[in-house]
Amino acid sequence: MALMRPSLISLDDALAILAEAIPAPVQGAVRADRDDPALDRSTMDGAAVRFEDGLAPRRILGTLFAGDDPAGWQVEPGTCMRIMTGAVLPAGANAVVPVEQLREVDGCLLPELEPQAGAYIRRRGSQARSGDLLLPEGIPANATRLGLRAQVGEPLRPFQRIQVGVAPTGDELVLAPKPHQIRDSNGPMLAVLAHALGAEVRILPAVPDDPEAIGRFLQDLGPTQVLLTAGGVSMGERDFLPQVLEQLGAHILFHRIRLKPGKPMLAALLDGRVLLCLPGNPVSAYLNTLLFLPVVLARLEGHALPLPWRTGRLTAQVPNPGDRPLLHPCKRRGNELEPLSSRGSADLVRLAQADVCAWIPEGGMEAGETRYLELL
Repeated sequence: MALMRPSLISLDDALAILAEAIPAPVQGAVRADRDDPALDRSTMDGAAVRFEDGLAPRRILGTLFAGDDPAGWQVEPGTCMRIMTGAVLPAGANAVVPVEQLREVDGCLLPELEPQAGAYIRRRGSQARSGDLLLPEGIPANATRLGLRAQVGEPLRPFQRIQVGVAPTGDELVLAPKPHQIRDSNGPMLAVLAHALGAEVRILPAVPDDPEAIGRFLQDLGPTQVLLTAGGVSMGERDFLPQVLEQLGAHILFHRIRLKPGKPMLAALLDGRVLLCLPGNPVSAYLNTLLFLPVVLARLEGHALPLPWRTGRLTAQVPNPGDRPLLHPCKRRGNELEPLSSRGSADLVRLAQADVCAWIPEGGMEAGETRYLELL
């Protein structure tokens, strides 16, 4: 596929394109396998009674706990059963009196308030009837929906994290840098971030600025399902990654977005893997990962797309003379966002000191309400 260089696309469009391109596992419909609840159950700890007996004392027959079979018990006039929350009502009982409204005298229980018919009882089938459609096909998974599947008897699928590989790029990355070189901060930073977002992370060796080496690397990723690269994706003479992807037949979803920092961002599909090719500057790499990786993980896991934005109040003006929206580092004090002085996409110091990054539109912003990203 030929690599196109269109005009910059918006962040929202880029997120939508990425989500649409990744097939999510189809979640089947869920139907009730029996009435829910299957029998009348108590919603309180107390006594199962006949409401017709009013305030008269009742002789205690025994106690029913959740999971007990009530078949051997019958509540008749002048009798009652102690009952715990979730236990099935015995035959003859048509109300529950909470323990807080009971007094025990000479082995009998006396209600302090007149019992009401059906009080504190969860009726059979009140939540669902056998065969009812509980969840339609295709609805994204979450913990409660998986819990509901377990409730109707579906086996729980094995827990499995998405495997994310993290690979910085560039000949300038060394362990003991001379003044003209740098240490790799992107690899460790992005690995920690990917782990915090729920991935199983592999830190891969740094990739040199060499097309053949990049090609070999991309064709030997093993079990990696999602690859994060940092660097080599802009317009410089040694930014070989876009052309190598083109030569390998990758499906380029987008390249270059209207965001500051983070414009050179590239997303692609290659051999069934998702590639998020991030700019090399650490602020750009971090923020693009924070925005795009949760979308990838959600789609691959079959979950709903995340909602990354929160709303707060900027306490001071933030200039933005550029033609792209800006994500600006801030300290957060409750709902208030205090801007930090930042020197751009290479300023990892300010990003590390920040709690959030506030959205600043083109032209800058006065103090006031804006959306922001919580940093992990």
